[in-house]
Amino acid sequence: MNAGAAALQTLDLAPGRGPFLSDVLDGLSHPQKRLAAKYFYDTRGSEIFEEITELEEYYPTRTEIGILEARATSIAALAGPGVVLIEPGAGATRKVRILLDALEAPAAFMPADISGEHLVAAAGQLALDYPHIPIIPVIADYTRGFDLPLPAGAETAKRVVFFPGSTIGNFDRSEAAVFLRRMADLVGSGGGVIVGADLKKDPAVLVAAYDDAKGVTAAFNKNLLVRMNAELAADFDLDAFRHRAIWNEAKGRIEMHLESLRAQDVTIDGRRFAFDVGETIHTENSHKFTIAEFQAMAKTSGLSPRAAWTDPRERFSVHYLEAI
Repeated sequence: MNAGAAALQTLDLAPGRGPFLSDVLDGLSHPQKRLAAKYFYDTRGSEIFEEITELEEYYPTRTEIGILEARATSIAALAGPGVVLIEPGAGATRKVRILLDALEAPAAFMPADISGEHLVAAAGQLALDYPHIPIIPVIADYTRGFDLPLPAGAETAKRVVFFPGSTIGNFDRSEAAVFLRRMADLVGSGGGVIVGADLKKDPAVLVAAYDDAKGVTAAFNKNLLVRMNAELAADFDLDAFRHRAIWNEAKGRIEMHLESLRAQDVTIDGRRFAFDVGETIHTENSHKFTIAEFQAMAKTSGLSPRAAWTDPRERFSVHYLEAI
């Protein structure tokens, strides 16, 4: 850990091992076995995801960065001066740096994520590069909601959430609406929520983005098995599962699965789960939107759409929403 990371004030609100284990045991007990996508992002998973963002097939990251670079001044004008910027699910810092450079005298930046080691390391580098901005990492499961005490001197500052990367698409539509409502409550009336949302397009483009030729996304998906083996006393055979990505037209989403290649039993924390050949664990959804669909959902969540920006090919969108 570098000196900047060591000097950080850190809020540790992480729930510990218990919720991970209980969520896994519950998820694998359903007829369609499933796991929450948030558990992808341990330290190794976060590293693999950064590799994914550099892939030729994976357009969302570079497209969103292009939008942020082109529209940073407009976003900063809507946010206003002296804000506390909050980033749930913070990962790589390239996107937030674009906003920190554009914002007028931000009062603080508070990145939040359940992967504490990765979070604190990234925040430490930011603290070195932005010594004039208080950087306060918050180790927490942002999908469950959490109270966020503001730093001294910024208790009355406007709050603005930054939620890039199309992560909103990982939630089911009803869950996404609940999450947006939580963000509206977090920032309070007049606060802002900046969200990246992937747009509907040719399914072939979408599938390629989640099943790349180099197999990096497959490694990302299977890292869930590695993590369960390491943290939950599981005995998954990695070679007995394969990565699958499919487009579900009816639900407007890409689905990622881990498919069992043979009939087998797996033990997790002493509990046995049977898999048939071809049976899958549903590990991620990535819903895609139209601008109108996303804004309609935001309105039901107590957020008023103020602006939406896309790239020239209309592959991705960035929205500024204001809490009512």
